[in-house]
Amino acid sequence: MAENFTFKISDQKGRLDKFLAQEIDELSRTRVQELIDDKNILVNDKVVKASYKLESDDKISVTIPPKKPLSLSAQDMNLDVVYEDQDVIVVNKPQGVVVHPSAGHPDHTLVNGLLYHTQDLAKSPEGFRPGIVHRIDKDTSGLLMIAKNDKARESLEDQLAHKTNKREYLAIVHGNFEAKIGVINAPIGRNPNNRKQMAVNPKGKKAITHFEVLEQFKNYALVKCVLETGRTHQIRVHMRYIGHPIAGDPLYGPKKTLKGNGQFLHAATLGFEHPATHKWLEFSAPVPAIFQEQLDNLRKESMKK
Repeated sequence: MAENFTFKISDQKGRLDKFLAQEIDELSRTRVQELIDDKNILVNDKVVKASYKLESDDKISVTIPPKKPLSLSAQDMNLDVVYEDQDVIVVNKPQGVVVHPSAGHPDHTLVNGLLYHTQDLAKSPEGFRPGIVHRIDKDTSGLLMIAKNDKARESLEDQLAHKTNKREYLAIVHGNFEAKIGVINAPIGRNPNNRKQMAVNPKGKKAITHFEVLEQFKNYALVKCVLETGRTHQIRVHMRYIGHPIAGDPLYGPKKTLKGNGQFLHAATLGFEHPATHKWLEFSAPVPAIFQEQLDNLRKESMKK
């Protein structure tokens, strides 16, 4: 079924696309333009431009058609499989790859590669992310555990929920630290001023990140971050919150930063109890080449002091 929204404007509200993106969580300004093009957004029963300036007494009607079901296809992606048995797969995901299909990324995701790699993946309630029990961002690289059957999925999800697994990240961040270790305990929710971002928000969900400074450079540092919870963009949001945004982060970091392929954040270590044997498994993956290159450059600059 289509969703319908109606707004009666009481005063001037600025641009139409900006107003709707703020009022309706599932809409971006780009999506607003698409709906306008399809005549699904009307102001006073007329089609207007996305830049239309809303006036008092304007009536906005919005119809959001139902989403088309995602079709999963197997695609050869030459996956970097670190470990595999009949129950689990551990994959080292490269930067630039989305974990599972969505409206904005219908294919060439990790899931598409997994479907090419094996027919044995645990079912997912949503249907479009078989095998997936946790995610990392598109431009974050590193290790993910994949469930090959429902029993394995339940076990791995339970370990995530009870915080008994191990997830350690390496990040290059901006600035100098006074403390070598610390804990960031700050709830995370949607940024009310920018729907594309998450932010520390008192109304958000509990989020805890432990960090340790491994190396300090002139204007940057190499830190290890350990997740106690797993909120969307958690490390990126928390490091920005304490004044040390991740280098290269296009969403939460400064424009003047290290050149790379997105944020310098890598899921370096992953540990969990095997769903069937109950033995502890632990894996590590080296940082991507661009990460290592910038790290080497920072070390060379530090030696020039």
